[in-house]
Amino acid sequence: MSTVLLTIKTDPATKKELKDFAAELGVTSTAFVNMVVKQALRERRVVLSANLEPTPYLETIMREADDDYQNDRDITHTNSPKEALAHLDSLMQKK
Repeated sequence: MSTVLLTIKTDPATKKELKDFAAELGVTSTAFVNMVVKQALRERRVVLSANLEPTPYLETIMREADDDYQNDRDITHTNSPKEALAHLDSLMQKK
């Protein structure tokens, strides 16, 4: 099978990350890129998904919010979406 060279530009950190990830899968970065390209061409689509894991920063905020909720601190109770939006509007007006 004849091959041609396809050149892409990326930053060094991304190149290393790609190489390491491909190695975890047991293939070279070239083989990995070829697999992804061939799949996209075969299926005529590209599937991108977001990692839904919270960042450490978000985890900290979520723990703090949960602690506030459990201890009824800094909690505003509303009875309807309209009331909640009115409360948020009032907070914006205070700034």
